[in-house]
Amino acid sequence: MPATIQVILQHDVDKVGKSGELVKVRPGFARNFLLPRSLAVTATTAAVNRINHEKVVAQAKAEKSKTGARAIAEQISALTLKIERSVGEEDRLFGSVTAKEIENLVKAKGIAFDRKTMHMPEAIKALGKFEIPVKLLTDVTATLKVEVVKK
Repeated sequence: MPATIQVILQHDVDKVGKSGELVKVRPGFARNFLLPRSLAVTATTAAVNRINHEKVVAQAKAEKSKTGARAIAEQISALTLKIERSVGEEDRLFGSVTAKEIENLVKAKGIAFDRKTMHMPEAIKALGKFEIPVKLLTDVTATLKVEVVKK
């Protein structure tokens, strides 16, 4: 009887591996736990080839989305928004400039992104120039420049 057999995990299993990984486990663990619960399948040649093909397809999709995100990041970095607001005494804004307003202004310029990717801890409540980081992907970040001026 072999000491270990290879299986392909269908779901994440604690202390064993993540979904889609080819792992070596004890035959009893595979036969009694992983296979009956559909957490893994035996590592046949066809199954290994299918997993490799899915990895290549996923990598191509990730590369395509990264290229798109970089293009959007360049557009966002080149953009400077000028927002006019009425002010009261001592140049204090009436209200504030929120992430939703900034998102709508950027969408009006033809650049689409989600406002949740903007790292704005709170709304802008003063006049001046602000730089807001926009994290599109884990390694693609842009800086949006916002200038709030008197009306």
